[in-house]
Amino acid sequence: MSSISLTLTTKEKKGVLDEVTDILSDHGINISYVHLYVKDDIGTLNLELDNVNELEGLIADLESKDFILNIEIHGSLNDIFGKRILIFGGGAQVSQVAVGAITEADRHNIRGERISVDTIPLVGEENISEAVDAVKRLPRVGALVLAGSLMGGKITETVRELKEAHEDIIIITLNMPGSVTKEADLIVTDPVQAGVMAVMAVANTAVFDVKRLAGNNKF
Repeated sequence: MSSISLTLTTKEKKGVLDEVTDILSDHGINISYVHLYVKDDIGTLNLELDNVNELEGLIADLESKDFILNIEIHGSLNDIFGKRILIFGGGAQVSQVAVGAITEADRHNIRGERISVDTIPLVGEENISEAVDAVKRLPRVGALVLAGSLMGGKITETVRELKEAHEDIIIITLNMPGSVTKEADLIVTDPVQAGVMAVMAVANTAVFDVKRLAGNNKF
């Protein structure tokens, strides 16, 4: 089984997506991620595909369609960017968590890992809860770090919903007032160390298991 990414440039017309998915289905291919956007009557369809066993036949079948303008073949985003660390919260705290996460990710990536770090400085309960909710729609997320001075209320509710939807995502928070820490797998006082531990928690090249800290998860 192999994974690849295809970028299809198409004419904008009714039924394009249906015909593309029919071809993929005929080849026994699974779509793990799709992103579609249209501009100036030209569509761009980015597809992450699993179980691609006959790439030449797939490309030939796609090119036989008159609405296909161009096909580009890429490596899978899982192979290029790998696991994803997300950091949300106040700007000062986010930047310090990012320092720890990027530095630690570099140590593991030079040994063959692919760990990427995404940050967004946000303030306000509504803004942060919206960002947490959006994590459910993002691919490749291994850990979410919530870095702020006070988080609770709707943020806590959204974090709980995220954990129910994606049990494998590790939630790390700074040691701060507010109920969000009750939903955390790990609570870390130092923001730099929080970033380091987020990467260690998802890296295959690290000997660290958050689950073994149950009942003793505050640092």
